Amino acid sequence: MTIKVVRGNPTPEELAAALAVVRARAAAAAAAPSGAETPRDAWSDPARIAGQRLPQPGQASWTRTYWPS
Repeated sequence: MTIKVVRGNPTPEELAAALAVVRARAAAAAAAPSGAETPRDAWSDPARIAGQRLPQPGQASWTRTYWPS
């Protein structure tokens, strides 16, 4: 792996910190299973609301509607 500084003049400590981050990310990517799915947030999961049944209109549903006078 080759890293090249294009701009600036980093100190050896800054360069070492940047290299440590790049190497840690590369090691994490290599250790992750290739076919694993990323976990989804609960709020974006459509199955969260699919289990709830929507109210259905009944015989006298017109009496429960609101009509402003």
